[in-house]
Amino acid sequence: MEVFNKAYTLKNCSFILDSEKILENVNIVIENGKIKNVGNETEGDEIDCSEYVVTPGFVNSHTHSAMIFLRGYYDDNELQEWLDKMWEKERTASRKLLKVSSELAVLEMLSSGTTAFVDMYFNPEDIVELSQQYGIRAAAGYTFLDEIFDPEEVAKMQGRLQETKLFKPIVNVHSVYATSEKTLLLAKDLAEEENTWINIHLSETRKEIYETKLRKGKFPVEYLQSLGIAKFQAVHLGWVASWEIEMLKNSIAVTHCPTSNMKLATAGAFPFYEMLNSGINVTIGTDGPASNNSLDIIREMKNAVLLQRHSYWDTRIKALHVFRAATENGYKLLRIKGGLIKEGYVADLVLFNKNDLYPLKKDRILSNIIYFSTKENISKIIINGKIIDKETLRKRIYEVSKKLNEMI
Repeated sequence: MEVFNKAYTLKNCSFILDSEKILENVNIVIENGKIKNVGNETEGDEIDCSEYVVTPGFVNSHTHSAMIFLRGYYDDNELQEWLDKMWEKERTASRKLLKVSSELAVLEMLSSGTTAFVDMYFNPEDIVELSQQYGIRAAAGYTFLDEIFDPEEVAKMQGRLQETKLFKPIVNVHSVYATSEKTLLLAKDLAEEENTWINIHLSETRKEIYETKLRKGKFPVEYLQSLGIAKFQAVHLGWVASWEIEMLKNSIAVTHCPTSNMKLATAGAFPFYEMLNSGINVTIGTDGPASNNSLDIIREMKNAVLLQRHSYWDTRIKALHVFRAATENGYKLLRIKGGLIKEGYVADLVLFNKNDLYPLKKDRILSNIIYFSTKENISKIIINGKIIDKETLRKRIYEVSKKLNEMI
């Protein structure tokens, strides 16, 4: 139903849930891609929402979309050996293969309720195109990785990316161990020129912090600060030092990727609770489809709670913490007024089939979504007011996956 350029109403939503509230049997009026009213009002076309639980859209704050062609390749190996094998394959990957892989990733993420994502890979021009084609929000950029790409060439290509209604250019830096100080300073200047942020893997392994300390006399977060790099998104942080948390207050966000950290045996512990208490914007990412191997943000929220409780030996991290990280905090990272179901916020929403979330009780809705639900319980996704049907996505996944299978 093409209703997204005028007002329409999701009428009698069984429940709506965001990080601030749970409401029962209310309407959501949407106009020009934004939420106009939440309550009893109706306007324009009326869409029966009585069979659905509505949440904000989810933000996958860190992934490597095109790595779908590497899903299942060289699994069960630790990070450095695994990375060497990935880089070996990536050097010979064709543009067409990367685009098909990214298209599949976008379709998969939409299917699990992801309405926006932050991508670190080598084909951001495809992400610009795919964001327009499928209506998903995205942030991406070319990746500084000295072993594979000339940094000056990366900077030139980055300058060609233009912001659109759905796409934001960002500066991707693989890591402090895979880029020189000169490259880091180049990335810093570029991010400042483009008024964007640096997205970087940081303090991911014990080896990384040991070698950074040995070479630079500082731990990774300290090292970035010494270079004057402040506007960055730090991903992983399993080995961040306690005194570095204070330094991260000036960062754009930190991103927890629990599943890939466990799969690649990077160990350490992402200090979720301490960062929250320090006022740092904590977000959630799946990481890539080769290191996870899923792009399902719902699974990731559950795994985040479980890993945190395992690390802390207690239950201080709650379902609400990870739900907020995947919704409200993700939109804050993207500098978009979203992630909450309230007037003036972007109409990025996920509609869950209420009968799948049993027992259907108001005080159990959040728990059921985090600990029990799967992407199969999602019926529709709305981005910028545009309604996307799950069955349409499923059919397209089958079509594109056939292309991928023929190419590998």
